[in-house]
Amino acid sequence: MLVKWIRCTVVDRRGFERGQRKWAGLLGEPGFRGQGGGWSRQRPGVAHIFAFWESRAFYDSFMARSHDRLATAQSGTFKDAQVKLFEYRFDVKTGFEPRFTDTDLIRVALCRIHEERVEHFTLMQEKVWNPAMAGSPGMIRGMFAEAPEQEFLVLSMWRSAAEHGKYRTERVERLALRAQTEADVAALSGDIVDLEPSWTV
Repeated sequence: MLVKWIRCTVVDRRGFERGQRKWAGLLGEPGFRGQGGGWSRQRPGVAHIFAFWESRAFYDSFMARSHDRLATAQSGTFKDAQVKLFEYRFDVKTGFEPRFTDTDLIRVALCRIHEERVEHFTLMQEKVWNPAMAGSPGMIRGMFAEAPEQEFLVLSMWRSAAEHGKYRTERVERLALRAQTEADVAALSGDIVDLEPSWTV
């Protein structure tokens, strides 16, 4: 599965939201699995969109055919768009599906890993972080995905901000020590996204 993550700064909120609803046109596209997104809790005016495709081939075919027609509705409503593509590696918890209807909040982390530490980082994700997140009440599902240049995406879906907050304060420091995260990670950025139901396709 291919994951596309778009992050942008919105300059015309109403126009952007109107254009976002036009992406419902993705529904008939071969290989399209789902799309959702919302607003950053930490950075005013920043929007995040997550799109899921069966494979890179289906995605490339869509980009060549239909993408520009759907995208014109949002032209001029945002700036500083950053787009990254990732290949799905494994679930966080079990049975990841690109569904957004039972989720209020998405936590997204982008990790750039030292080349010689990639294997260790991936193993720690499976053995330390995944069980901890999977055992957290309120964490519905998540996934771990990889891009070129030793970049990894950890995406988790939560029932509510309060439940995500409990997991963060209690566990993160202890887990980071156990997983030797500091030795693995060259750069880490992330965000917490309040889902906007009308953007879900």
